[in-house]
Amino acid sequence: MNDRTIDTNQHPTSVSVTAHVEAQVTTVSDLVFSVAVATTPTGPAVTDETLTVTVDGQQMVLEEIEAPFGGRLHLANGIPAGQLVMDYAATTSGSAPGGIVTAYEAVQFCRPSRYAESDKLAIIGSKRFQGLAGQELIDRIVDWVHENLFYVPGSSGPTDGAVDTYLAQEGVCRDFAHLTIAMLRACGIPARLVAVYAPGLTPMDFHAVVEAALDGRWQVVDATRLAPRASLVRIATGADAGETSFLTTQSGGLVLGDLTVTAVADGGLPTEDPQAVVYL
Repeated sequence: MNDRTIDTNQHPTSVSVTAHVEAQVTTVSDLVFSVAVATTPTGPAVTDETLTVTVDGQQMVLEEIEAPFGGRLHLANGIPAGQLVMDYAATTSGSAPGGIVTAYEAVQFCRPSRYAESDKLAIIGSKRFQGLAGQELIDRIVDWVHENLFYVPGSSGPTDGAVDTYLAQEGVCRDFAHLTIAMLRACGIPARLVAVYAPGLTPMDFHAVVEAALDGRWQVVDATRLAPRASLVRIATGADAGETSFLTTQSGGLVLGDLTVTAVADGGLPTEDPQAVVYL
């Protein structure tokens, strides 16, 4: 580590998080929720954790399954039609660590993916960031995305990818993340998306940031610069938003209604230094 490095596991922050989702289930459905804080043997201590799903006031049975990188999915199968309410709450200390970059991950997260089409942006990335490498390359890509995109709530759709964002020059956090990931991969830097709870985020919501691989470790970067990275709490990790969605309808149908997310860091927010190297 150097004087630019912040390791959130060395500076644990107690964070209280909640998520409230309301939806109208239109037919019998199989649903997957990804809202629980990621856990690993060396990750965050999670206390006071509760997760409930009800339909018209009747509590549903959930099955928890392990997902990669400490993620936890909760399956709700055979959900009947009706008014669905999901509530999650937990208190955490620290964040699930990114850990060491494996040889497979270095290959896996350099490949193009559904929403991070690095192959279509390869020529643009290689020319724009020609001659850069290592930390300088990561920093310049993040700076470039930050400087060239406008953060506009509601400006993008659920199927928009990095190319759409590049052309529109606007988007929300997932769009910033997808373009960052695509440019990093186009320049040979493995990159992946992390869904997080983000104390200090405005407007408050689930947040999407990026982990980039350098010197064998995953460092977190965020071109939106809307929340301090040192207090982020990992939920899910994957190639792009297709692998980290907070709610997936596997079969059936529903209409999403109210969504409320909170994330509060005990003792206040840490100071964010955009030039610091931060590890979750």
